[in-house]
Amino acid sequence: MKGGDVEAGTAEPKGTTESPELRWALIRKIYVVLCLQLLLTAAVAVVFVRVRAIPHFFVSSYAGLGLYIFILIFPFIVTFPLHFYRQKHPVNLLLLGVFTVAISFSVGLTCAFTSGKVILEAGILTIVVVLSLTAYTFWAARRGKDFSFLGPFLFASLMILLVFGFIQIFFPLGKLSHMIYGALAALIFSGYIVYDTGSIIKRYKYDKHVFLPLLSRASNPVDEFGILMSP
Repeated sequence: MKGGDVEAGTAEPKGTTESPELRWALIRKIYVVLCLQLLLTAAVAVVFVRVRAIPHFFVSSYAGLGLYIFILIFPFIVTFPLHFYRQKHPVNLLLLGVFTVAISFSVGLTCAFTSGKVILEAGILTIVVVLSLTAYTFWAARRGKDFSFLGPFLFASLMILLVFGFIQIFFPLGKLSHMIYGALAALIFSGYIVYDTGSIIKRYKYDKHVFLPLLSRASNPVDEFGILMSP
């Protein structure tokens, strides 16, 4: 417990069974991994937006369209081996890197076909929401609040959101439906921020620092910068 990457905390969050040192080391590792993932995603997105030849390739041929669909699906494919090797070092980190690059490409392509003002607005909204909800969850957890009851409701809401999205693809309902979809997505994933943060503080074990960033990003990779939050 006194080894290299164990970070001592000032107090143990209520409801944990591990030592405060291991719990705060887990929290630190998870947020470091998430920050590195987001930095890589932002860098790739900037390249995709600046180099206009990249998005042009994806819309100018059937090969580009097929590759675009594969890029959107590939992150979910990587989650399966990553789930089985999540505690096997260094395979888990290598697979997490592949997953991050795949997510970065999908987000970069989405940004390349989206207005810059919308991306900026969505980024600001996302930063404010994530920081405020994370701070609230830490504050509430120290006072004994438990958010595990949100799990079933969030899962059911996510299924409804996915079905709604498929309906929109095949039977477009207009701009108002897009705004409703974005608002629902923002509310649902705001709930996931609280739920996942509470789970990090109270439920998950120290050796899950690779699997938790995977869960937080695989739930909706296109919404990472809050693109759906902006109508």
